Amino acid sequence: MLRQMYISDNGKLQEDDKAEPRVYIYTEPTEAEKKELVEQYKIDEHTLNSSLDPDELSRLEFEPEHIAMIFKRPRHYAAEDNFLFKVASTGVFMLKDKLIIVTADEAPLFEGRPFMKVQSIQDIVLKLINRSIFHFLEHLKAINMLSGSIEQLISTSMENRYLLNLFTLEKSLVYYVNATNSNGVLIEKLKNNAGKIGLTPENLEFLDDLTIENSQCREQANIYSQVLASLMDARATIVANNLNIRIKMLTILTMAIMLPTLVVSIFSMNVRLPLVHNNPMSFWIIAALAALSALVLVFLWWKKHW
Repeated sequence: MLRQMYISDNGKLQEDDKAEPRVYIYTEPTEAEKKELVEQYKIDEHTLNSSLDPDELSRLEFEPEHIAMIFKRPRHYAAEDNFLFKVASTGVFMLKDKLIIVTADEAPLFEGRPFMKVQSIQDIVLKLINRSIFHFLEHLKAINMLSGSIEQLISTSMENRYLLNLFTLEKSLVYYVNATNSNGVLIEKLKNNAGKIGLTPENLEFLDDLTIENSQCREQANIYSQVLASLMDARATIVANNLNIRIKMLTILTMAIMLPTLVVSIFSMNVRLPLVHNNPMSFWIIAALAALSALVLVFLWWKKHW
């Protein structure tokens, strides 16, 4: 799917097919659209496919007719992801008067106040990276809240389901740490090649802010990852302890049932017993002995714990 946008006179990004400079957004490009990008705009086919690969690292390349850049961003989270926060790649190709953006999924690229006023194609590129960093921070807050909720459930649970959810969140954090590390390398390359890209002093100042924000995001993801990893064994122990407590209670209940059954079974044997079968008190004596055995067991258990 192709969308076309332009920078209006008041610095807003608006959809239009007449104004310049144009911003082309390709979402899940078809084979025909890929062929057009390769043949018309001389985009390298390998770089184009890398823009759609979630495992691709962020990078910056200089081609004869354009500048190619790939950066990492979080994928939109859905309920079917089951606590797995994924990372996606986005390709940005800067031509002389055009900006081509290639994504593998529909993503809110131009949300937020920074895109209310843009001045150039370079400005859009830097704000796209800034939006990605902010999006990572939003997801980190959500992961922290989810892990806190799951921890409370683990304290009373005997199932492995919540532990598996925590493992999935930990896996997501590892992806986020790698993605922010990769974006950090890209930001440094942008600063080192500011002249080739055509960055203004204002852009360079904004790049310095991006460096700080990305570093904070990376450290936050790293801390969350380390905390989850270090406490995972303790949480697994809690689940095992909860299971042992339940098994102990069931064992005591089984013994409380078995002792009266044993008493009744003894008096049901086809052998000579102290009581005569036609004695009217036989049933009540046997029932009393069975109840007494159960009460003795409960008393011994109570005395041990109190």
